[in-house]
Amino acid sequence: MGLYDIYLAVRHRRHKASPPTHVALVLTEHDLLVDGGFDMLETSLRWMLHYGAECVTVSVSVLDGSIVPTLTGKLQQLDTPEPFVVHSPHDKNSASNPTAAVDSPIRITVGLGGKAEFAAAVRELATDVDAGRLTPDAIDAKEVTDRLVFSEEPDLVIKTGAERLSDFGRVAKRSRLCRWYSQLRGHS
Repeated sequence: MGLYDIYLAVRHRRHKASPPTHVALVLTEHDLLVDGGFDMLETSLRWMLHYGAECVTVSVSVLDGSIVPTLTGKLQQLDTPEPFVVHSPHDKNSASNPTAAVDSPIRITVGLGGKAEFAAAVRELATDVDAGRLTPDAIDAKEVTDRLVFSEEPDLVIKTGAERLSDFGRVAKRSRLCRWYSQLRGHS
């Protein structure tokens, strides 16, 4: 631990405000595929939980959908201090099993864009209406939000310095506090 890290740790402990309880980390596939990317993610998750986060949502944006199974497989092997769940477009339970996501302190999505997640929620609503479990008049914003993979608003959003934003807007719009960190990978 460097001197600046010690300074930040002391400053954090002395600060009177409560730390964020839900942190969202927005990454790209490049952030994970560089040397040490998965190790940095493990370290970041430990750090966030150590400093008071009760829930961490990690959103991994991908340009090349063929990399999703590889990333998902590697993410499922993470060594984390708390249980986690990984969702991808290939996961049949990604939008239809929100309970698994809500119960996990660490929630990871790979390649699930806002549009795809919303479309899956709408398909689930249509299935429920078709099966008679829900009436069309009962569909409101809460019904849609409840079917999203990660429906809670983060207190803090950390976005790496990659060149594109893709799903960042979806996550940032739902947070009360948003900060940009340009080179998270370079700081340990």
